[in-house]
Amino acid sequence: MNLFDPFKIRGISFRNRVAVSPMCEYSSEDGFANDWHMVHLGSRAVGGAGAVLTEAIAVTADGRISPSDLGIWKDEHIENLARIVRFIRQQGGIAGTQLAHAGFKASTPVPWLNQPGPVSTNDGGWRPIFSSTTRGFTPDSLQPEALTPEGIATIAQSFAEGARRSLQAGYELIEIHAAHGYLIHQFLSPIVNTRSDQYGGSFENRTRMLREVIESVRKVWPERLPLWLRISASDWTEGGWTIEDSVALARQVKPLGVDLIDCSSGGIVPGARIPVGPGYQSIFSERVRREASVLTGAIGMITAPEQAQHILNTGQADVVLLAREMLRDPYWPLRAAHVLKQPIAWPKQYERARY
Repeated sequence: MNLFDPFKIRGISFRNRVAVSPMCEYSSEDGFANDWHMVHLGSRAVGGAGAVLTEAIAVTADGRISPSDLGIWKDEHIENLARIVRFIRQQGGIAGTQLAHAGFKASTPVPWLNQPGPVSTNDGGWRPIFSSTTRGFTPDSLQPEALTPEGIATIAQSFAEGARRSLQAGYELIEIHAAHGYLIHQFLSPIVNTRSDQYGGSFENRTRMLREVIESVRKVWPERLPLWLRISASDWTEGGWTIEDSVALARQVKPLGVDLIDCSSGGIVPGARIPVGPGYQSIFSERVRREASVLTGAIGMITAPEQAQHILNTGQADVVLLAREMLRDPYWPLRAAHVLKQPIAWPKQYERARY
């Protein structure tokens, strides 16, 4: 398969296999998208990406990573998001959104403010929620509140409401965020999930919340539209979630309507020893793809066009998701197509710079 070959998932045709990975911008007020998000996401669509995903977009107000994150917990958020979606589609891209809840990693400060510790309730923060016992992500974190089964059901419904609003905004792709130590990952990982009810203990129980979220989302998300799932394929920590768990999970969720597993890793505990390097997570996407017979996405330190093409050529993934490299170069797909000598349409406004 070639990086710039069009492909189809369900009823949606993607112009190529390059996706803009969700990246938090910490530039929102009360969850609303604004001109920054319009330019940030829109320029990547102009740059030729096949799919452009929003940052993690919170399904509840207390599900934000920081008070400056995007949200989709109320209908008023739809209009601003719809404007961005229309522009992405006009440029030939598929607009996607990543539905998320931060769990015990919520109420943190915007990174560049250099503010120590969490955002206190006096400064616009809130008490986070957690999968099980009352412990924070770090000793300095706000102490979270453990979710009851009724609370879990409410969160699953919030994901469904987020999917409904995403549909109203015109999105054609949803990714459920179950990675990086956020709420759903907090249920999956045996390191932090110490529950003794139907949501803790066994693999079947620890994956229950995610399955319920997927089922709730699929009830409102049309059959013709794709659903992706981001996971941390390994906790990189002894006693944690493993690649074997990820393969088993992929086999579980594929029949529920998940079309692609976006394979990231880590995030559940601070200080994990992660061997970061070029394409370091593609071993996970390859194994999930091969052993679970499901489409996968590779993410992590993918920078060079030849590297991205190699991932596809060797069957490591079906899609490559770029994050920081897209921050450095919003027009990476246009440049990559030239390097790989593969055809790609340029915006007519930019044609004079093509050669």
